[in-house]
Amino acid sequence: MINLLQYEFMQNAFLAAFLASILCGMMGSLVVVRKHVIVAGGIAHGAYGGVGLAFFLGISPIFGTMVFSLVLSLLIAWITWQKPERADSIIGVLWAVGMAIGVICIDLTPGYGADLMSYLFGSILTVSKGDLFAMLGVILLSFALGFLYHKELLAFAYDPDFAKTRGVPVAFLHYVVIILISMTVVLLIRVVGLILVIALLTIPPSIAERWSHSLYSMMGRAFLLSLFFSFVGLWLSALLNVTAGATIILVSAIGYALSLLLKK
Repeated sequence: MINLLQYEFMQNAFLAAFLASILCGMMGSLVVVRKHVIVAGGIAHGAYGGVGLAFFLGISPIFGTMVFSLVLSLLIAWITWQKPERADSIIGVLWAVGMAIGVICIDLTPGYGADLMSYLFGSILTVSKGDLFAMLGVILLSFALGFLYHKELLAFAYDPDFAKTRGVPVAFLHYVVIILISMTVVLLIRVVGLILVIALLTIPPSIAERWSHSLYSMMGRAFLLSLFFSFVGLWLSALLNVTAGATIILVSAIGYALSLLLKK
């Protein structure tokens, strides 16, 4: 593995895996604890509409996807807050509509770039410095939220009804957390692609939850697990000359299966 680090693109890939693991540890744990997997899935697949629009308009795909996903996340946050009993079905509709918009925009775009596949299945080996700084920005923003709303976030994560009676700004935290989830999803698309992003966002926290007794210990364990899976997946993908994102997910899935056996 040390030999791989002599190449700049591999250095960026391992750094991206490190930053992505921090995001998975923090935001993935909130996704699992708050049971927001369908929310993250809706944003991830709906984000394809942003990819298609970006290609159609000739703008930066990451910028277009981020803006589209932020709008989508605000809509999903409102739906899950106002109509939680109907959220799953409405998110499913938004999921399908987002992907349909992306497909149609791509069809209408003459000679679109071949790197479109990188947004579907990830391309961690082509991560740029800009992607790394964007990840770092979301990490710092998440740390700031955790520092300012430490106790409130704990109460909100496990019992929002109780938190509301204690004066916690539950609605504000609900919207902020879903917005941060959407930003995390968009940035992780560069690592594993929108098709596999939910696995990376949920497998390490799901394993960590079985061995943790608090939210923050769960986040720490999820970070370490995600980091291990990502580094092993990167090494194996280089060794076997296969797609890195898919390899990372398979390694994570094996780890999840082993955790189930160990827990028994």
